[in-house]
Amino acid sequence: MGRRARRSKALRQWLTVGLAAAVVAVLCIVVSSPFGQRDASVAAGGAASGAAVAAGAGATGASGADGLPSASATTSAGPSPTPTPTASAHATARGAGTRPAPRTSAKSAVPPKAAAGHRTVTFVNKLSQTLWIGSGQQTAQPALKTSGWVLKAGQSLSISVPDHWNGRFWGRTGCSFNASGNGHCQTGDCDGKFQCPGYGSIPATLAEFNFNSFDNLDFYDVSMVDGSNVPMWINQVGGTSQDKISADGCSAAGCTRPVVCPAALRIHAGGAVVGCESPCGVFGTDQYCCRGQWSARADCDPTKWPVDYAADFKRAEPFAYSYCDDDATSTFTATGEAGYRITFGLTP
Repeated sequence: MGRRARRSKALRQWLTVGLAAAVVAVLCIVVSSPFGQRDASVAAGGAASGAAVAAGAGATGASGADGLPSASATTSAGPSPTPTPTASAHATARGAGTRPAPRTSAKSAVPPKAAAGHRTVTFVNKLSQTLWIGSGQQTAQPALKTSGWVLKAGQSLSISVPDHWNGRFWGRTGCSFNASGNGHCQTGDCDGKFQCPGYGSIPATLAEFNFNSFDNLDFYDVSMVDGSNVPMWINQVGGTSQDKISADGCSAAGCTRPVVCPAALRIHAGGAVVGCESPCGVFGTDQYCCRGQWSARADCDPTKWPVDYAADFKRAEPFAYSYCDDDATSTFTATGEAGYRITFGLTP
């Protein structure tokens, strides 16, 4: 390879990592925003250390705001159904014993073809609980008019997302909403709204996208920088780049497993563990948050933290961000106007 080619390749790699870091860097300061604060009504408890948390699968929510097709159906993004009143959701401790929903339900749906200038993003729920999908976007214009959806166990749902979109999706758990769309979720809550007005509260596992970014590449990742509430992985659908995550949520480094959450990071609601918050969110120190004197990439090193909590998240999802600067193994790119499938579940 010639000197110019090597220099061009090195520049491209540097820019790729740099842009990915910029996209994820906002997560390092999200705890300072209104929607990045842990809800005061969900306090951490002192359960025995080392219990396995199936990343948010410990909440059994009332399936409010139905109005969606039966399991395995797909719909395009449009006005979301008006939520119907429900009983208050309650949590049950399931931990590592959470069972994925039947695999055949979610696989039977074929995502619709996206219109020109749009992508199809499909959500698949392989957990045994209802999820309330939330969305937040950094795109200047209100590209998505709908920012909240209901996804029952075993169900899939497809939406249309425009090109040049920059934002995130996440699963909310333990939600209950009234007919006006007001209520509360145990994790990922959107300021008490069914339609998310901004980013959700932490902890929440995030699916992040930046379409048609540098060199017309899509950048995407799964992030647990702000903790985890449900297990998740992302697959490309179409496009011209190689999908490095298998359909069952595995990469070369490992598969999607429950987060074994340390006692200090556990979030409780209704007597059950419903999520695992980041050490930055719990302790708020500059070192855990990679800011101040620890803001430089070389100094933002979890192995030098008082406790390497990032390792707990990395063991659960080796392909996901476990802290702010976890770019090397956690950022993915795609070309060719790919669609995407976001699966909530654990590797069988």
